[in-house]
Amino acid sequence: MSLLPEQRYPSVPEMVMHARVLAARVPGLCTLRQVGLSRAGRPLRLLSVGHARRAVLVVAGAHANEPAGGSTLLALAEQIMDQRELRADTSWHFLLCADPDGASLHVTPAPRSLFDYHLGFFRPAGPEQPEWSPSVLPPDRLPPETRALTGVIDELRPYLQVTLHGTDLGGSWVQLTKDIPGLAEPFGKSAAELHIPVETGASDAAGWPASGPGVHVMPAPGTDAAYPSMPDDARHSTWYHAHRYGGLTAVVEVPMWASDLVDDRAPHPAPAAAIRRLAHRLRRDALEVERVLTDALPRLEGVDGPLLRAANWVLELVPGLADDWIRTPPADTTMAYVGSVDAFARRLPLRAAAMLLRVLQESDDHAAPRLERLVATWSDAFAARFRARWVPLEHQVEHQSRTVVAAALHARDQAA
Repeated sequence: MSLLPEQRYPSVPEMVMHARVLAARVPGLCTLRQVGLSRAGRPLRLLSVGHARRAVLVVAGAHANEPAGGSTLLALAEQIMDQRELRADTSWHFLLCADPDGASLHVTPAPRSLFDYHLGFFRPAGPEQPEWSPSVLPPDRLPPETRALTGVIDELRPYLQVTLHGTDLGGSWVQLTKDIPGLAEPFGKSAAELHIPVETGASDAAGWPASGPGVHVMPAPGTDAAYPSMPDDARHSTWYHAHRYGGLTAVVEVPMWASDLVDDRAPHPAPAAAIRRLAHRLRRDALEVERVLTDALPRLEGVDGPLLRAANWVLELVPGLADDWIRTPPADTTMAYVGSVDAFARRLPLRAAAMLLRVLQESDDHAAPRLERLVATWSDAFAARFRARWVPLEHQVEHQSRTVVAAALHARDQAA
């Protein structure tokens, strides 16, 4: 019998409860321990299965708005306990939630629509994200969540770290800090069986080499970033911390809502003109949110917090990113890539508006209804443009779990 809550994403307290049940089931095999505290004093907990020196580390909850990883982590822990061959010479370690403070602020465990999802949306500003903070902060200013995560990596020295991510609307893809030969086949097969599109042109991986459809390998440190204005460079994130011990990181993305438009590898007939239009729309939509913020700020005097910081941080990214898109369009631009940029251009202003809306609602500000209409309109337009269809939660979990196991087995064979 599964421990997973049905049809919704588990909260961090629910995950801890389930992890305790698993650890108590076979106490000689499993341990659950605290490995750090968040900025707000919430415990960060690690569930370990097995005692072998060779280790796999699985991280959930690095981004508060990507909740599928929590469900996947619990399912994987059960699977590893049940399948002796997967832990015969490998120990598995599961960081239940890398950012429990962020998770407490993202409040849509069972979203019915993109609008519903955005009404409870939260994603911290870059310097407050555990995995990204090393790329934007000096070492002496890293948040405690980051120090806890890197401390676990230092202790375990995993040959593979897998971090479980997700997207609101799109497809599935994998980002690797080093190639894992052979991973693309089981990844693609799993996606096809579960009717999840493979996102072949993910803008997150713009300009990266691909070892197969949807499997992207990060360029080596020192190469030019595809979007120079973006402050958070993946090559300076915690994903690379495992490299000092000969390991690598796989980032497994799975969608909440799928779009069959994201795997179109046909060349775009006029990519430069299309991306110019998208950059223009990004600036226009962000400006609309900024107008609401500028109008409301005098009434928000003294109001500060992670929601407002995050909304401001998103808006600050827009001008440079729009310039990047126009200045450096990738060669051989596909329909899928332009579609991914389209989604990104919709996503950023929508997220800023959604978080600002929550700030205005908490302050009972008269501009909140206007902003709520904007969030509703943009959410519906996003869903309609990409023909969004819900991916059943069990399919999100199954695909992510399969990909993690395949990555672990192929990376182990490569390391051997």
